[in-house]
Amino acid sequence: MKYVFIFISFFSTLLYSQAKPNTNTLLHDNKSSSPDKKAVDIVGKSDYGNSYEYSNFQKAMSFKLLKKYDLASKTLKEIIRSPENTKTSAIKSESYYQLGLLETQLKKSDSAILYFNKALDLNAKTQNLKQKASIILAISQYYKNKKEFERAYNYLNEHFQIEQNILKLKNSKSNADKYKKINEVHLLNEERRINEEKAQIKTYRYSKLISILAIALISILSLLSLALYKNNVIRNQNNLLLREKNKELILAKNKAEEASKARSEFLSTVSHELRTPLNAINGIAHLLLEENPKESQLKYLDSLKFSGNYLTTFINEILEINKIDSSKIEIEKISFDLKALLNNIQNSLKELAAANDNDFLLDIDDAIPDNLIGDTTKLSQIILNLINNALKFTQNGQVIVIAKLHALENEKATVYFEITDTGIGIPKDKQKKVFESFSQGSVEVNRKYGGTGLGLTIVKKLIHLLGGKIHLESEVGKGSTFNFKLNFDISKSPLEKIQETRHYNDDQLKNKLILLIEDNKINQMITRKMLENKSISCEILDNGEEAIELLKTKSFDLILMDVHLPGINGTTATQLIREFDKRTPIIALTAISLDENREQLLSFGMNDVITKPFVPDIFYNTIAQFFD
Repeated sequence: MKYVFIFISFFSTLLYSQAKPNTNTLLHDNKSSSPDKKAVDIVGKSDYGNSYEYSNFQKAMSFKLLKKYDLASKTLKEIIRSPENTKTSAIKSESYYQLGLLETQLKKSDSAILYFNKALDLNAKTQNLKQKASIILAISQYYKNKKEFERAYNYLNEHFQIEQNILKLKNSKSNADKYKKINEVHLLNEERRINEEKAQIKTYRYSKLISILAIALISILSLLSLALYKNNVIRNQNNLLLREKNKELILAKNKAEEASKARSEFLSTVSHELRTPLNAINGIAHLLLEENPKESQLKYLDSLKFSGNYLTTFINEILEINKIDSSKIEIEKISFDLKALLNNIQNSLKELAAANDNDFLLDIDDAIPDNLIGDTTKLSQIILNLINNALKFTQNGQVIVIAKLHALENEKATVYFEITDTGIGIPKDKQKKVFESFSQGSVEVNRKYGGTGLGLTIVKKLIHLLGGKIHLESEVGKGSTFNFKLNFDISKSPLEKIQETRHYNDDQLKNKLILLIEDNKINQMITRKMLENKSISCEILDNGEEAIELLKTKSFDLILMDVHLPGINGTTATQLIREFDKRTPIIALTAISLDENREQLLSFGMNDVITKPFVPDIFYNTIAQFFD
């Protein structure tokens, strides 16, 4: 900013110096064009002789020549105070004129013009053209000095006309020629001077205009500079404020992320720690139900089993939401047959449909390609949750699963899914809320039908993760419809077969020898009892080091390996065992946490995973598949 104002000041000074007019060259020179002798000649010695006024006039001119201006002025004033008559008018007129010249020389221009005007008035009586010409020229000089150029020019022009009239009155041709030449030279000089004066006037006006424009430009530049300065200050203040706000937002974001991470870790830890006692509850309930309890005890054991299964589902769903929210869930790309997948889901839910007397139907579009590529695990989870909800909230009704080809282009297929039921329906004001965690629409519904209230939350998050968006249409008493669209690639390679779940038979398990590596005494007792109930022999160790040493000398049909062991954990133990035994199947037993997944555990050399708390059918089926 400092350099802007320095430039403006310099520019203004330069323009002003160029625009300032040169007053020394305007109109006439300041010197008188008439000598004192000429004044004596104008008065005329023959007219006045040795009169008192004429003597005083000559005396005054002498004082003037000697530059005794005060005495000259005093003497001339004595003349103008004398009585006026026809003979003294000319000398008084000349005295007024000379007084005006003296006043001009003494820089008293205001009193000078008064004397010139008096002289002009008296000259009108005498009609002395030479005297008039001199007076008019002096008045012109006065207005020139006052910078009233128009008036100065008019008087000067009148002076020239009088000079011309004087020349015409000359009787002598030689004198006429002489005066003519003098006048021509004078006129040429005066014309040149007038032209110069006109140019000076034009230059002055132009310079004045330039000065005005320069001042306007400087004002605009000053205002612009001030505005830029203010804007710069405001911008700096805003930038500073934005930086502070950004810091606050970053801190708030970090705190929110830390809080979310702490919440996820807490829920994961809680759900993981709950699995061990839950395994005991579910396992003991299962064992008691298999030992032919009394009829009075059967009701309590069924309630205990139901509560254990409910808690298991609740914990699994919390863990699933935490995995999605913490971005620790990955999308698989597997080639599969959608029709086979949906048929398999329908078969697994037939018993649940029959429990509420519901018709469970599939409507699959034949145009859907058989070789889609997608995440079958998450797709199954979405559809299973939606069908479970539909079957749970519908009695003596109908549940239909529709799959239609929506679009097919560039080796990509878009499939439209719809799950419709004729159940209790959802009120309009609750339809958005049902996708929130722990919400089922109303307290009455929650009490009557139970459930965790997390199923639809997981469905919404998984569909969003796969690139879709779920929609709900529902009317109370008439049912609900959930629909969504998902995009799939089309595979040209052989399909991954989706096997239907086969139920084990007891003969597959009889007389097998299994090594159980588990440090929890309750889990040891429950797992041993479940195995012995199927005629399986079981040996138990509570740490990985002993298991490694035993397996170097003894063979088993299968190994059940707890992941979390004292000393070396189950994954490390598996890696060490695989160094000398690559044949014996090893199944991981784990309460899978947020940081664990099936693929990770299999990468250590394990053949399969059983999640705690055990579901008996899944437990026996997983073991039986290695005894075909």
